[in-house]
Amino acid sequence: MAAIGNRGTVTEAAGFDPSADAQRLRDAMKGAGTDEAAITDVLAHRTIAQRQRIKEAFKQTVGKDLADELSSELSGNFRSVVLGLLMLQPVYDAYELRTAMKGAGTEEACLIDILASRTNAEIKTINAVYKKEYEKNLEDAVCGDTSGMFQRVLVSLLTEIYEAGEARWGTDEVKFLTVLCVRNRNHLLRVFEEYQKISGRDIEDSIKREMSGCLEDVFLAIVKCMRNKPAFFAERLYKSMKGLGTTDSVLIRIMVSRAEIDMLDIKAQFQKMYGKTLYSFIKGDTSGDYRKILLQLCGGE
Repeated sequence: MAAIGNRGTVTEAAGFDPSADAQRLRDAMKGAGTDEAAITDVLAHRTIAQRQRIKEAFKQTVGKDLADELSSELSGNFRSVVLGLLMLQPVYDAYELRTAMKGAGTEEACLIDILASRTNAEIKTINAVYKKEYEKNLEDAVCGDTSGMFQRVLVSLLTEIYEAGEARWGTDEVKFLTVLCVRNRNHLLRVFEEYQKISGRDIEDSIKREMSGCLEDVFLAIVKCMRNKPAFFAERLYKSMKGLGTTDSVLIRIMVSRAEIDMLDIKAQFQKMYGKTLYSFIKGDTSGDYRKILLQLCGGE
């Protein structure tokens, strides 16, 4: 039942009783109205593994699917968080990728956030889960929804295989792609240092000068994740909340998917980079039960 990482804010609940939790959730949905506080209290303080046990207990005692029940009782952003928390990590990633590519338009930010930040082992599992859940290859889905060099980068992140490019791509882009999609962290960090020495410029500055749009975003994400993954997520969270409006999809995805992996490090990086706590940012930018559950996942000031 342990957490999937050891730097998370969500840790194993002591004295865990899945049947009691299932009963609490059932009571929270009984009668008129829903007790969102009780739902938050249970789900935000259990690991993903523990939540799976709760789902099993709910199915046995109530005879219904917990996710389906919550889905019909809840709405909006709060519902998105709760449903995300009930999924296994690769299932949630696959679901998010699928949602990003469904319908008209593509949420490129989602494809970038997930594919640039997950480990090779995680990507492998996501590929398998996607195929099982959606009866389609993730690579085919990505190819059908993206194009050009951006597509090439995403596919190489998905497959870990890179075939040397055809002449029609700019040579610099192909070199970037060859180097960056190696995904050997120590090797890449040395390459970045060497690049700085030779060119007198940081690799991130070069990417910004040479590229634009989604291509720039994906290359920057790869570099930032290699250098300091928690800092990458801290910046994504900051940008999702600063200024007018909130990009809830980004905020929810990171808070849900990193809660039991590296949220402690993300919070520390956020404070260091922006001089404010992630907690205070979320508090000032959200409201209601949505705010409450995110703050629980954030884990105190």
